[in-house]
Amino acid sequence: MAVKVDIISGFLGAGKTTLIRKLIKDALSGEQVVLIENEFGEIGIDGGFLADAGIKIREMNSGCICCSLVGDFGVALKEVVAKYHPDRIIIEPSGVGKLSDVMAAVTGLHDDDLKINSASTVADAQKVKMYMKNFGEFFNNQIQYAGTIILSRTQLISQDKLDKAVAMIREQNPKATIITTPWDELSGQKILDAMEGIDSMELDMLKEAAEKAHAEHEAEHHHHHHDHDHEHEEHDHDHEHEEHDHDHDHEDHDHDHEEHDHDHEGHEHHHHHDADDVFTSWGRETAKKYTEDQLTQILDKLSGSDEYGIVLRAKGMLPTPDGKWLFFDMVPGEADVRGGSPEVTGKIVVIGSELKEDKLQELFEV
Repeated sequence: MAVKVDIISGFLGAGKTTLIRKLIKDALSGEQVVLIENEFGEIGIDGGFLADAGIKIREMNSGCICCSLVGDFGVALKEVVAKYHPDRIIIEPSGVGKLSDVMAAVTGLHDDDLKINSASTVADAQKVKMYMKNFGEFFNNQIQYAGTIILSRTQLISQDKLDKAVAMIREQNPKATIITTPWDELSGQKILDAMEGIDSMELDMLKEAAEKAHAEHEAEHHHHHHDHDHEHEEHDHDHEHEEHDHDHDHEDHDHDHEEHDHDHEGHEHHHHHDADDVFTSWGRETAKKYTEDQLTQILDKLSGSDEYGIVLRAKGMLPTPDGKWLFFDMVPGEADVRGGSPEVTGKIVVIGSELKEDKLQELFEV
């Protein structure tokens, strides 16, 4: 029997980890499951977040699965099969990775022991518009190649905004099943059935399209490296994401500021970017102690302001003055701070675009 491979992609902070926990607890408890995650950023701390769910993890913290790491990724997959003989491997790619690259990496192994069982994307319903506008190349790729699109936080937005988000997704992917019911109301089994319910011919078509997209991206990437214009292109990057819409739609006074959205599609260049060019991560290990109030204030500042760049995610674990530990995980507009068991040292990682490192350093006083 070939090992089932489920790819669960999604932008940083969309809720992939929460979904995976729910699936493992509700629907996959009788199976041997291995999770391979490839988070973007130097400090791998998801191990700490997931270890308490009792999942075996082989941390892959060498950055992004894209282009450069397809080789290592294949080795990791084969190693997992040989070592654990799992029934199922869940791959949680980097939040900024392209789903087509990940699918191509798996099918490119030509390994009969592995078969892609599902390719799904978790998307935060509140942020579809903002992400399409600012990070279209990456976000849309995850939407286009998914058999199932699982919307998170649908309970937090108005019906009108949900309808608009679904319509935008439909433009990118007319066929995928879109889950719009809040997860709390669905069993893990129901979600898994939807993920696996995609018919096999359609999945094969998605896989072929993904391989083609990946090959084109590789060819183009290769071409750029031999291109004298490359310097100018690099220079373009600085201006590309200058003005970003942050969707400041506070649902409680539901008047959308949509009329004021500036259209920056004009800035789009036609060449592909690697995630490494667009997204960066700032990480620190620290022995500094923070009270819960201090940490909450820091996260509020990070969440509510453009002062630090475009922050997509911040997470870490930090000691408090009274000997406890706080684990935090933040996406703009929402922060989760909880107690955890002591770590060897405090860790902070912030992921986003055009991060202002000096400002982050001041904020955390590290």
